[in-house]
Amino acid sequence: MSHSEHLSFTPVDNERLARLAGVLDENIKQIETGLDVTITRRGEAFRIQGERARDAADALTRLYLLSEKQELSVDDVQLTLVEIRQHLNRTALADAPVLITRRGDLKGRTPRQAGYIKAILEHDITFGIGPAGTGKTYLAVACAVDAMERDAVKRIVLVRPAVEAGEKLGFLPGDLAQKVDPYLRPLYDALYDLMGFDRVAKLFEKNLIEIAPLAYMRGRTLNNAFIILDEAQNTTPEQMKMFLTRIGFGSKAVVTGDVTQIDLARHQKSGLVEVERILNTVRGIHFHHFQSEDVVRHPLVQKIVDAYDRHATEQDEKSQA
Repeated sequence: MSHSEHLSFTPVDNERLARLAGVLDENIKQIETGLDVTITRRGEAFRIQGERARDAADALTRLYLLSEKQELSVDDVQLTLVEIRQHLNRTALADAPVLITRRGDLKGRTPRQAGYIKAILEHDITFGIGPAGTGKTYLAVACAVDAMERDAVKRIVLVRPAVEAGEKLGFLPGDLAQKVDPYLRPLYDALYDLMGFDRVAKLFEKNLIEIAPLAYMRGRTLNNAFIILDEAQNTTPEQMKMFLTRIGFGSKAVVTGDVTQIDLARHQKSGLVEVERILNTVRGIHFHHFQSEDVVRHPLVQKIVDAYDRHATEQDEKSQA
């Protein structure tokens, strides 16, 4: 059954309406994609059709209010859609922990994101498990930056397994450091966004920030450090154990991954899948799970995640039949 909503913003403010619609109606298209609706606009009047027409009208109203004083960014539109999907209002996350970074207002945008930050602050080892786009890595890096700003740790160590997602390291140019650099690039990007390029460069020079492949962790003990293992679904059980036993006094660790995107050989177990069964009752360790509704990216990302989840469920049911 199709639903229809009519919305009109008066008195007419053409500049504000232009900010609401975005360049080439990009903001309108994002709402249409995110909520599976069709929006027709004539001046200040909007007609919305689709099962979620009322949600789309809510999104347009929120964004129109926001557009009074500022241009709307892609993030504004996407975060509004996240709030709509989770039936949140602007004050629902008022008590969420705020992190000290270059972006002074940084906090969780969904209840699970806020809970993730709280878990990291309260536990020595936290696992963030869930689909792409839920902020697992970015928020973990933000917590590391916050800990350094508060002088709670002396160093930040960011680690990734160098496992190919269909590509072969041997065919990439350069030495080992250059070969694994593309795998570590998302961690650099998060640091630059949260601390600024110049500050990050200085901390690298002083060896107060280190980004390294997982293989470089063997034999080390890391004291007074904030350690993040990213893409942990691509660790073996042996590598996961090795990493977790590197943690020294005064250190905190966050392990992130998506168990639906494992790039290991078919016969190889994932350390991230196995570790929850082994450590889920150990005090001081927290396992935090995200869902597709926590995705804060292009609206299609949530739909892609949901579609793959449905496909996996259907395959499991067929195999059990």
